Amino acid sequence: MATVSMAQVKELRERTQAGMSDCKKSLVEADGDIEKAVELILKKGLVKSAKRAGAAASEGVVATESAADAKSAVIVEVNIQTDFAARNDDFKKFAADILTVAAVADDGADIGAMTYPGSDATVEDTRKALVGKLGENITVRRWSRLRVEAGIVHSYVHMGGKIAALLGVKTSKDVSGELSFKKFVDDCAMQIAAMGPLYVHRSQIDDAAKAKKSKFFNEQLEEEGKPEAVRPKIIEGKLNKWMREICLLEQQSVVDGDNTVDKLREALETELGAKISLTELVRYECGEGVEKAPEKDFAEEARAMAGT
Repeated sequence: MATVSMAQVKELRERTQAGMSDCKKSLVEADGDIEKAVELILKKGLVKSAKRAGAAASEGVVATESAADAKSAVIVEVNIQTDFAARNDDFKKFAADILTVAAVADDGADIGAMTYPGSDATVEDTRKALVGKLGENITVRRWSRLRVEAGIVHSYVHMGGKIAALLGVKTSKDVSGELSFKKFVDDCAMQIAAMGPLYVHRSQIDDAAKAKKSKFFNEQLEEEGKPEAVRPKIIEGKLNKWMREICLLEQQSVVDGDNTVDKLREALETELGAKISLTELVRYECGEGVEKAPEKDFAEEARAMAGT
């Protein structure tokens, strides 16, 4: 029987996120071969699936698919617990198939209840089976569709599927073949991915959101000891700064720091002789808002195994 070192156990645990005890047993069974131990851990997924069912899934992929006429596009987020498992071919195929399902789904449909491609099973039944096979919780977390009538919906995927964005662009005439238009739209979608705006323009910010932010700024100023009489003016300035930061059109362009996105849009309108409006955006970041469980300390886990 091969001697298994703690360094091997640590490496296997980092690669699979399996427990130390499972890692050690798998390494012993695999005669110290880490690749074989990885396979053993995956094959034992059914044993671990019940424990994993409620675990936080914050890794995974965000993907997009555009309609042939570019008038609409869908975006999906499919999560799994570890980045290691997110690279598994079965998971990647499942995520790709979910995108296929979303592309033909009615707006707002429950994807889990739909038929999984190439089978008679539902998406949810297929998900459960894959949880059992891989030993990690998997969630089809969210999906959305963006549509336009006159113009295009452009999609952009960043960091190999960790962030993706959709952007609706309305035009007064067909300029979709113009290179400057294509570059502008792609740059805007990249800006959404990189800078995370919440809205296209400030008119989309509802009064409740502005009131909540004003309240926050007022409490902040009160703590700083600012007199009540001067607060409204300061709050107004802070609100304007906040709106500039979260509205795509008012952000400084990431490709042309001397201009806002809106200034570049206006210049493009003049160049092409067409009205160009950015209408709506959707941005997904993989695992965004998912509360991750604190990582276990390897040294403490090792001492616990040793009984010290």
